Amino acid sequence: MNGDRGTATVLSAVLSMALLALLWFVLQLGAVTIARHRAEGAADLAALAAAAYAPHGQQTACERANQVANGMRVEMAECTLDGWDALVAVRTDLPEFVPGSRKASARARAGSTDD
Repeated sequence: MNGDRGTATVLSAVLSMALLALLWFVLQLGAVTIARHRAEGAADLAALAAAAYAPHGQQTACERANQVANGMRVEMAECTLDGWDALVAVRTDLPEFVPGSRKASARARAGSTDD
């Protein structure tokens, strides 16, 4: 028998596990980033919808914002009007393979640029 004691096998197994751990981390990070971007986009669109309906009152504006948020599969957490400006906050669940039960959230403001 030559002097090989399985060092290369152990090293390759350790490196393979490290690579798998890194890939798992990158997958989770990507999923969280995608959920955050989806929440931001939904918040922007919901705020624009609410601002468009601001002349009809807060209830109508926020109902429209909620319709947009639901259409984008996010939950509207907050909707208020500040004059003609709409302030909207939304949240969405992270994928199940991401540990913990946290949510991605975003806020947006839309309204008139006239001051």
